Amino acid sequence: MDQRDTTPRADDEPAVAGATDSAADGAIEEIAEPAAAAGGDAEDSTIETARRVVRRVVETLRGSTVDVGDYEPDTHGPLVELDDPGDLEVIERYWVDAPFSYITIGYDHEANEHRYRPVEPRLRDDEAVLLETLFEDVRDPLLYRAEDGDDVESLLRETVREYLERYGAAVDTATFYRLFYYLYRDFRGYGRLAPIMHDPHVEDVSCDGYELPIFVYHDEYTDIETDVSFEADALDRFVVGLAQHSGRHISIGDPMVETTLPDGSRAELALGEEVTPRGSAFTIRKYADEPFTPIDLLEYGTFGVEQLAYLWLAIEHNKSLIFAGGTASGKTTSMNAVSMFVPPRSKVVTIEDTRELQLSHDNWLSAITRERVHEGTDVTMYDLLRSALRHRPEYIVVGEVRGEEAMTLFQAMNTGHTTYSTMHADSVQTAINRLESEPINVPRSMVQSLDILSVQTLTRAGDGRVRRNKVLAEIEGVDQRTGELDYSTAYSWDSESDSFRSAKSRVLSEIRDERGWSQTELLAELENRKQFLEYLRENGISDYRRFTAMVNEYYSDKAGVLERIGVESRLEAEDGADEGHGDENRTGGEDGLADGSVPAADSDAADSSGGPDVPRDR
Repeated sequence: MDQRDTTPRADDEPAVAGATDSAADGAIEEIAEPAAAAGGDAEDSTIETARRVVRRVVETLRGSTVDVGDYEPDTHGPLVELDDPGDLEVIERYWVDAPFSYITIGYDHEANEHRYRPVEPRLRDDEAVLLETLFEDVRDPLLYRAEDGDDVESLLRETVREYLERYGAAVDTATFYRLFYYLYRDFRGYGRLAPIMHDPHVEDVSCDGYELPIFVYHDEYTDIETDVSFEADALDRFVVGLAQHSGRHISIGDPMVETTLPDGSRAELALGEEVTPRGSAFTIRKYADEPFTPIDLLEYGTFGVEQLAYLWLAIEHNKSLIFAGGTASGKTTSMNAVSMFVPPRSKVVTIEDTRELQLSHDNWLSAITRERVHEGTDVTMYDLLRSALRHRPEYIVVGEVRGEEAMTLFQAMNTGHTTYSTMHADSVQTAINRLESEPINVPRSMVQSLDILSVQTLTRAGDGRVRRNKVLAEIEGVDQRTGELDYSTAYSWDSESDSFRSAKSRVLSEIRDERGWSQTELLAELENRKQFLEYLRENGISDYRRFTAMVNEYYSDKAGVLERIGVESRLEAEDGADEGHGDENRTGGEDGLADGSVPAADSDAADSSGGPDVPRDR
């Protein structure tokens, strides 16, 4: 929910009734007075302990009825107050977990920077005491009662209600939901980080040590400091808890862990001060609730529509791709998005060391590496890739190549398997050099089996950071004279105009020849797919379910889809216009090249939005 400047105002605090009565007070006095008389100067802590024990016994025997229905803001009042921005100018406020938490973005004019402030319900002293008691009492029974598939939220709400009745605590609805919020957020594992993890505008969350402010990467304000921090003990517990929630072990003896959190986010954890001198640290790369589609890539200007039509044809015709780029350049996001062009019912196998890929195919086998903890053996990406070849895959997707698994990946390419992967490299030549050098060591003769190399970058355009596809290069083979690997550029990004430019494409020529198409038919098919993607963008069809359904329908009934969306078949139009001329008119100019290769597309300047770009490098 994204409501701006509509944060609930709280003028009056809701009341909470006390949990004692005259009988309980009397019982406490009967215990406390003899204890004081017998002990003379007995410590206050002993008396207070006795008071708590007896009160718990009496209240449990007495009990109460807590009848709490659904929370209604108009009836029960707001759960959070309007925050005091202090010296900051409030830029905006928006909900992230209504009605429990919202975010305030402020601007510090003195420091000339933005500030990020999560706002949660504020507890009174009596509510805080009650919450502490519930933390102690509810956790173990809830863990015992919860099973896979249970609705944890409903189970926790019922457990809290039961224990409040045992205490004899008469609470109103607002108090109940404030208590429930804090119990739920901590039970699910994110604690004070919960509002940040709920914020769809945040891509990354990083903590650099004890009592240091957490930083987030916001899709509008980029790197921004928050007012959230952790004390030493709290941060150690939090890091251990993140590891445990993801099924991993972290300790001083084994202080570094890379893992995937239950919601799919990727986390790098460090415990203690041995490897991170300023204290325990973590970085979380957030998981998108919905996977990005090619339409999202169009909206953010990462690719142009003609580039995506080109990639669609390449994927359908089993061309292997590698997406390269620096950290957070969006390479995994792009690979995941264009995988939606894979024909339906094709057998797809994905191999990763941390779960990032989200495919929408029914015939999809996902494999993840495993590190040995107590017994058994490690399962590496190399092991998984060798095993994957026995599953008779049509498409193999590897999260990232960086070692010996690359050799097996390229062996798969050489034996006719279509493969996709990512790697860290900021240019085509750098990517080739990395593939051929330690520790990857793929022979040059095998690298030439790669068809397309996409290089992406995280850069600036205007006032914000954007992700752009710098180049789509085609690997052409080894030059017989120099022995070097040749490649050509099918598309390139012009940073000055923030537009994409095209050149000749041998990949399209190969597809044309494989299909037995004329040049006219090839260009018509490119145009049809371009208009199909434009239609989806113009009509806001970016949901991955609807997008994949439309692409699958295009595969099964292209003519019907084009007719329904109002696109005249370019093939029919071109055939009529070119009747009697043949392909000799297509070997030069804008539609063909003398060497028989096909132009990738016309200049795509109009397809680059130049706006904020937020696909996550998942």
